Amino acid sequence: MAEILVLANETIGGAKLLDAIRERHAQGDARFHVVVPQIRPRHGNVIYDEAVRDSAQVRVDLALSFMHNEGIEGRGEVGDQDPLNAAKDAVAAHRIDEIIVSTLPARTSGWMKRDLIEALESETGLPVKHVVVDLEREGLPFDVTLVVANQTVAGGALVSRLQALADEGPRRFIIVVPQDHGEGHAVKAARERLHQLLASLEEDGIVAAGMIGDPDPFVATMNAVQFFHISEIVISTLPRGESKWLAAKLVERVRDATNKRVEHVESKPEPVEA
Repeated sequence: MAEILVLANETIGGAKLLDAIRERHAQGDARFHVVVPQIRPRHGNVIYDEAVRDSAQVRVDLALSFMHNEGIEGRGEVGDQDPLNAAKDAVAAHRIDEIIVSTLPARTSGWMKRDLIEALESETGLPVKHVVVDLEREGLPFDVTLVVANQTVAGGALVSRLQALADEGPRRFIIVVPQDHGEGHAVKAARERLHQLLASLEEDGIVAAGMIGDPDPFVATMNAVQFFHISEIVISTLPRGESKWLAAKLVERVRDATNKRVEHVESKPEPVEA
């Protein structure tokens, strides 16, 4: 069985890349290995390595969920920040036979400016299929809703709203939980709340993936907008008068900075099951 490396980042959900995976799968005798290089965020004074890795893992998870739904065998991992090194590491570890690389168009692709396709062919000696995905013109074959929440991430009001959005049409959810203080028990508690929401959505057949973000909710949101092709944003907070996020005008700041539709959901925190 041929081992096919799929190397992509922002374009991981692009229709042309998904079609290329389908076409290769239809030829038979293929197993896919998805690698997403890490991206350093543009926002925030401190870089949280866990948040950087989480953002790449979310892209891996969403790609694998697509493949699973299509009955395509696949696995994946987060790769080195350098896409060439990420590919070479995967080739060495998994005995790759072919490579599919997805990039943005040459005018905007940093990978193309570095002649990544030629470098891959030269360094690995493997056949490389290049798929160009123009997200600005083509978008994605589904909407992507960014959900930003912390104490209310497992709240009933938020879950109900996401279920209603999922009923409107093809949609993927990316959940970002800003870590309270960046380390220790606070991060563990945030991750437990995140896992509870993801489990609830999975029970309803809703495709979602999540990550721990920068402690500053505005920075966490802006980095997620950088990492993913977002259609809309849902921000969940404690009720007015209790929420520090509302006091800091988070909803208005995100709306002004992104020019995207931003919906606000108020919810009470609920006990988290470990």
